[in-house]
Parts: sequence; structure tokens; C-alpha cells
Amino acid sequence: MESPEACSSGEASPVAAAERPSEAAALRALVDRVRAGEVDAAREVRRLTRASARHRRKLAAAVDPLVAMLCADAPGAGEAALLALLNLAVRDERPRANLWPVAKGEVGLVWWNKTKIVDAGALEPLLGYLQSSDLNLQEYATAALLTLSASSTNKPIISASGAIPLLVKVLKEGNPQAKNDAVMALYNLSTIADNLQAILAVQPIPPLIELLKGGKRSSKTADKCCALLESLLAFDQCRVALTSEEGGVLTIVEVLEEGSLQGREHAVGALLTMCESDRSKYRDLILNEGAIPGLLELTVHGTPKSRMKAHVLLDLLRNSPYSRSRLQPDTLENIVTNIASQIDGEDRGGKAKKMLAEMVKVSMEQSLRHLQRRASFA
Repeated sequence: MESPEACSSGEASPVAAAERPSEAAALRALVDRVRAGEVDAAREVRRLTRASARHRRKLAAAVDPLVAMLCADAPGAGEAALLALLNLAVRDERPRANLWPVAKGEVGLVWWNKTKIVDAGALEPLLGYLQSSDLNLQEYATAALLTLSASSTNKPIISASGAIPLLVKVLKEGNPQAKNDAVMALYNLSTIADNLQAILAVQPIPPLIELLKGGKRSSKTADKCCALLESLLAFDQCRVALTSEEGGVLTIVEVLEEGSLQGREHAVGALLTMCESDRSKYRDLILNEGAIPGLLELTVHGTPKSRMKAHVLLDLLRNSPYSRSRLQPDTLENIVTNIASQIDGEDRGGKAKKMLAEMVKVSMEQSLRHLQRRASFA
């Protein structure tokens, strides 16, 4: 252990100084063993990089030989190399300014090993593993593409490689973990606007809804499903597919009610996108799936974006023949009373009115507590 004096002066202790060359030599030797095609060396890289950011940096030289090993015929070589590369790629981002001077005002992260892995030619063998009959290899390859697609530099390269149809195929046919990772990878790629049509072309809506139905509404997977749906619903093709899917809109309403803060934000955004695209077509469908209670709760308990979107959607759902631009701002009470009077069934209308009363009560209590806190600091 270094002494306080050595730490404060910036000088290494003799023990530390002796260890560093030895460790560096050992890591160089390990990379040489990977170059020689030793499967056990790839497994050792995986072990060292599992929880060590320092080893991820120091073993970056192993990326090229590990990518070459992905195509090796030796038993277990592909899997060992794939898992080692996956560990090298996770959490490897570093502030750009710490690495080299940048233009004034430029910010961001450098995805060091992520871009290095793609530049080394890993995508072709990874896409091959996505099509493997070995579901474990398919799962690992999906996880690798999820990790690599976090890099803005990699996204257009992965998109151009033909990965999108294969990821949707995994979403339909993979094991549970692979499906979760596939939807997250597709979400990463969907942030490039041109990819939305490519995703829609391979019919992702049925497996997305199936994944939502089968999992917890508050999970990260549900968050990404709804985020992806919110983007895709800008296209009529997606809206038609969603409304054709049994329970499709209802599943989004369930996330609106039971999801995480982020999931609920995307769920209300998805419903709003539908209603704004064609109010006359989707208004009754959204109402009949019971969206009102969840929307009312969001007006008080949601994120700022959720609250805004919920108010806009409630306004669109009221029974008015006029466009929003011709309407004067309404109170939430008037909007909800108008909506509730149009919903079939007394129970549903009563539930909406009851929820409104509860939300108003909660809002008043929150305002009172806020005033009390301000008074205590006065």
C-alpha cells in the first residue's frame, strides 16, 4: 500500500513501481497469447475485464485478435472471444476532453473500445451469430450489438450492416434475454430517423406488444418498447399495425397506469402521437381502453413532459368539433367532465370523475406543503 507521503507527492512507492512493469508485461503476454489463438487467453481477458475499467483500457490491444478469433474453428473459440469483446465494450466511455484537445464548446464521450471493435470488423461475424441455432451465442451477439449501438459513431455503421431485420427476428424468436436486448438495440438505432422505416419494414409491432404483455409494465424493457413505439407511431403503417393487434392500445394504456416514470412518459407520448395524427379515428379507441384515469394521474404525478402531454391529450379527447387552435384554454375539470360524459358506461365515467377529485386533492396538498416549506425558510 502506498504511503500518504508518496500519494501526496505524486511519486509511486517502490512496491507499486515494481508491480506496474510486471503487470504490463503480463498483459502484453496475454494479448500475444490471444494473437496465437489460445482460447483460454480469451477467457482470461473476459475474466480480467468483467469489473475492471482499468483492464478494459489496458487490454484494448486484444480487440483485433479477439475479432479474428470470432471466426476461428477451434472449439469454444467464438464464444470465448465474443464474451471477452462484450466485457471490453461495456462502460468504456470516457470524457473526450480528457483524451485530447477539442474545439471550444465541444462536449461528449469517446466510446473507445466500442468503436475499435466495430472498426476491427466485428459486425460480420456478430451478424452470423445472430442467426445461429445456438440460442446462447445468439443472446451474446445481441448483447454485443446492444452495447456497440450505444455509440453514436457506430449507429450508422450497424444500421448499414443489415442488423435491423436480424434484431427484429431475434425479437420474434430469441430467448427472453435476447428479446430484451434486441428491443433496446433497436431503440438505440431508432434514434437515427432514417432507420424508423427500416424497422417498420420488418413488422416489429406484434413482437413488441407480445414483449410488453409478457413483462412487468415498470421494467426497463417496457420503457424502451414504449419509447420505440412512440417514434414508430408517427407512421400510419405502425398505427394500423398497432390497432390491428389484439390488446395493442390497451397494453400501452396499462404502461400509462403502471409503468415507470419514463415508461409512462413514452406511453402518453405514443397515445398522443396517435390522436394528433387522426383525432376522429383514434379518439374513441383510446377512450374505450380506459386511458382517462392514468392521464389524470399523470397531470399531477408525471414528469414535466408527461404532465404537458397528458394535458394536451385530455384536451384532444374531449367532445369538441373544433381544432385545438380554436379552443380557449380550459380547466382540467371541464375537460374531464366533458370526456366522462361521452364514455359508455356509468362506472367508467364515475371512475374518471372520482380520479379527478383525488388528483385535485393531491395537487392542493402538494401546494400547501410547498407553501409551508417556503414559509419555514423565510
